[in-house]
Amino acid sequence: MKASACLAGFIPALVAQAARIVQSNDDGWAELYLRSFNDALNEAGHDVVLSAPADNQSGTGSSDSPPIPRTVPCEYDSCTGNGNATGHNDTRPDLNWVNSFPVTAMKYGINTFGPQLWNGSAPDFAVAGPNVGTNVFVQLPFSGTVAAAAYAAHDAGIPSIAFSAASTGRLAFDTDPVPLRSSLYAQLAAQLTDHIISSGAPYLPPDVFLNVNFPKVDGSCTDLSDFKWVLTRINPGYFSPPDVSFCGGERLPTELSVITHGGCLISVSVANAKDKTTASTDSQAVVLEKLRSMLTCLPISIKLIETSDQLILQNYKQRL
Repeated sequence: MKASACLAGFIPALVAQAARIVQSNDDGWAELYLRSFNDALNEAGHDVVLSAPADNQSGTGSSDSPPIPRTVPCEYDSCTGNGNATGHNDTRPDLNWVNSFPVTAMKYGINTFGPQLWNGSAPDFAVAGPNVGTNVFVQLPFSGTVAAAAYAAHDAGIPSIAFSAASTGRLAFDTDPVPLRSSLYAQLAAQLTDHIISSGAPYLPPDVFLNVNFPKVDGSCTDLSDFKWVLTRINPGYFSPPDVSFCGGERLPTELSVITHGGCLISVSVANAKDKTTASTDSQAVVLEKLRSMLTCLPISIKLIETSDQLILQNYKQRL
């Protein structure tokens, strides 16, 4: 079954659980990955307001500054340099740009653009991405996409997910035809978003966001059914308390080991929105119960690598 057919299969379920969603990223409001995901969420029946930087703001982390007037067009000539600090698509006020950082754009979506279109109502959920490129482990503090999701969860109290994708190559919003990688990432991101929303409120524990990394779309990973979801942690956790018990162990694999392994594995980490590290065991347990039906256990090859690393560290600690 191809990606488009799979998408049609889960649209009816999405419509029954429609939510008000704010969407942002750090690659810019006119980047194709962002727009493909926006299309997938809208087709699923959600009420989505996009609020993202006017230009590529990758690597700006949690920077936040009032937007300033533009004197040159937005990326891909997607807006004119008309002296405005914010703006929207001429025919779609739900597609907004902010001439500032990703966190600022998310803030405008939550506090300004969303309520304007929702008769004063606040968003139910926030998503960021999919980012062009992965965001794992030491990359998280520098990612504007991750920072936008963390801001939503920590500062605004809105459950959120940050999505990032290994297949790179920046593309404009109006690229035609849309490449498979963009449509697949969009459908996978919509699938997880809907699963969390369908699980019921509260969607995620307080001060928690999910950090999701998709593998490359190539080789044997070219259909929705090829991809498997794996519960992971952000940092190795050698000196951390045990993780939630799952798949016969009390230490989740790292997202880095999963995303670099191959095999169409998607890493899903439960992240602390305060510091962008792995969340507590209690928070992991709540997310596990929501996602258990769609998660898979790791192939034995990754388990052996993770176990070997832990044994090496234990031996080192015993010698101290």
